[in-house]
Amino acid sequence: MNALRLAFGTLTVLPVKVPSVDRRTAGRAMALAPLVGLVLALVVLVETVVLEDLVPPQLTAVLVVGTLALLTRGMHLDGLADTADGLGSGRPAEGALEVMRKGDVGPFGVVTLVLVLLTQVVSVAFLLTTRHGPADVAAALVVSRLVLPLACLAGIPAARPEGLGAMVAGSVSRATAALVVLAVLVVGAAATVVVSGPSPWFALVGLLGGLLVGRRAVRRFGGITGDVLGAVVEATFTVALVALVAAG
Repeated sequence: MNALRLAFGTLTVLPVKVPSVDRRTAGRAMALAPLVGLVLALVVLVETVVLEDLVPPQLTAVLVVGTLALLTRGMHLDGLADTADGLGSGRPAEGALEVMRKGDVGPFGVVTLVLVLLTQVVSVAFLLTTRHGPADVAAALVVSRLVLPLACLAGIPAARPEGLGAMVAGSVSRATAALVVLAVLVVGAAATVVVSGPSPWFALVGLLGGLLVGRRAVRRFGGITGDVLGAVVEATFTVALVALVAAG
């Protein structure tokens, strides 16, 4: 239960208190991240159904992306902006991490945020005009949280000795990650058969996009941070949406 509380308390706006946290609990919380994505997906599904006959899909898409930012306190977007500033700073690892620690958003962060949010809104708006659009968006959300246990696999170091990254880096065993991925893909494949939803291949494309961002950050900073995990989530979500649009 501590792991479940930590997953929702860390990845959503819910004010969940966790009595105690250790690396084992942190690893389990990252493994439960897809469950958080599923809850967010259910919220989005309800929102799209309510708004379907009230506003055009373009406005619904803006509201969906805004709702996700609200439900996650915008922390994944903040991590994306900070990571973009760090990667684009041109400084050595320590200097890049210092750039990421600052509260302000630099030019690389602003441009990245604008491009990513525009891509998400346009992609969601397009998908909502298709037969299974809301389900596609929901699936992309689950996949975007599925990347977290992969980004925290055993052997992946932390860039700093403190913070969320230090707590969760390398905390998920390969067996656990494989089991979580297999479970999500099996459920997704079953849902595809039942409702004729998207082919699971889009999930692999989304995960690849997010993991490439994580790999680049590890090589650049020497490990992951909480900001990097936020960037990986947003990258996975965006790439998964684009893959769904391309398939649609």
